[in-house]
Amino acid sequence: FVLPGRGTSSLEIDYETDLNEQQLAVATCGAGSKIVIAGAGSGKTRTLTYRVAYLLEQGIAPRGILLVTFTNKAAREMLGRVEHLTGLSRHRLWGGTFHSVCARMLRRHAGLVGYTDSFSILDERDQRDLLKLCITDLDVPVKQRRFPSAKVLAGIYSLQANTRQPLEELLSDRYIQFIEWLETIEEIADRYALRKQAANAMDYDDLLQRWLEALKDNREIRDRYQKQFDHILVDEYQDTNIVQAEIVEIMAGENMGVNLMVVGDDSQSIYAFRGANYDNILKFPKRNKTTEVFRLETNYRSTPQILRLTNASIEHNKEQHKKVLRAERSDGMLPALVPCSCPEQEAEFVAERILQLRDEGVALSDMAVLYRAHSHRLSVETTLLRYDIPYEVRGGLRFFQQAHIKDLVAHLRLVENPRDEMAFRRVLLLQPGIGNVTANRIWSAIAPQVSEGDALVGAFEKMDIAGLLPSKARSCWPDFVKTIRETHASQEDPETAINIVLESGYMEYVLSKFDNSESRIEDLQQLAIFAGQYDSLNKLLEELLLLG
Repeated sequence: FVLPGRGTSSLEIDYETDLNEQQLAVATCGAGSKIVIAGAGSGKTRTLTYRVAYLLEQGIAPRGILLVTFTNKAAREMLGRVEHLTGLSRHRLWGGTFHSVCARMLRRHAGLVGYTDSFSILDERDQRDLLKLCITDLDVPVKQRRFPSAKVLAGIYSLQANTRQPLEELLSDRYIQFIEWLETIEEIADRYALRKQAANAMDYDDLLQRWLEALKDNREIRDRYQKQFDHILVDEYQDTNIVQAEIVEIMAGENMGVNLMVVGDDSQSIYAFRGANYDNILKFPKRNKTTEVFRLETNYRSTPQILRLTNASIEHNKEQHKKVLRAERSDGMLPALVPCSCPEQEAEFVAERILQLRDEGVALSDMAVLYRAHSHRLSVETTLLRYDIPYEVRGGLRFFQQAHIKDLVAHLRLVENPRDEMAFRRVLLLQPGIGNVTANRIWSAIAPQVSEGDALVGAFEKMDIAGLLPSKARSCWPDFVKTIRETHASQEDPETAINIVLESGYMEYVLSKFDNSESRIEDLQQLAIFAGQYDSLNKLLEELLLLG
């Protein structure tokens, strides 16, 4: 095997100089089933890169190596490093995410699962649009608040595909609010599958499911790829789901293959909410008694003080692959534990510490504030704004820019100022059966009344609003009027006012419309607690709107 530009079968890589002892053992190990427990910051990518180079040096053909990573970015980075180290074009290697690798194989064998090789891949927006068509086909009453949106349905079907949990069980465990719609959700799933097949299209989960189906049902295909891939290397194995693990282990052959290497860290498994199966990495050696276990424990990222804290924490995990992280860096500061009595006190400490560090010459761009859940953002963001500390939210919108927060604040704005047309329209459009046309009719009728200074509730009581509503909206209208009346009566108690809105049905709306509904409900509950500091809606809204 001759690499481009080298003219010799040897890559002339000095493995012993470039790698530490544990990395060297992984990169140059022999045949067999392997698991590499790679602690955080231990040079895992570097090790896998050198492993691929070593295999090439041993005469393994590029097409005989399959490298599977968790993200496209990781795949590009790893294949790019292999190309730089060996001079071999990355395009000669099989590498990528599970979805990209399965898509590549399905293009060759789509006929085995009832598709043509020109099949389309649906992105998340395409998937939602197709689900909406299925809902329309079945004439589902989607305006009822408890029925899940297309986005939520997509999340349910994806989680079911990736966990193989029966739909009824899944709804009972995670989406109990939709259990009454079980039969309808099953019918939509069936219609969705038929429409995808008719359109010669697959969604992301289909790429995994259909390739696994092809492997299981076709011995010829299974044998072909078991023979082609002499070595399969899988990164971030702790984040794989049951379908991905089965694909890998079938392609590796009986007893999980002669040369399957999985790499990951059970202590970094955080994607169970997406269907990742912790047991894939934890019990890998138990499924194959001949598995050789390696560890990467030298950490190049953190100080000894941080790693001592980390090791002490990991030690208490009931089930784990034992490891002890060792620092390569020199001593640093001790981690600090700062007890606080409430979220507001925590946020005050954070803000004051940021200003202290800035005064000591640390740039704001070199600081980061981490929080465990998005619902904790409120106290942090409001305090940073009060201290006039500029910040950027990574991985999402600022707290007050989120749809559910704007919805709730619109209710409060409407009660405080009945002439607030934008708030009025936003709240109306949340009501079942009311669209833009009806909202325009209602506002045109109400506006002259509230512009004369009448309270909104008084205007509702004077006028026959029901006559302006479509039939499917009339049954819920009295509840809406009641919510506005009770919220108006609680203007001196903002926390109670917010809870009235939440309990009126908005909580159910969030559950049915947003796929991350639990996180959003926590946000709203935190906002109610935050409102407890104020003695009027006016003061709360002034604070919220200025902060937002």
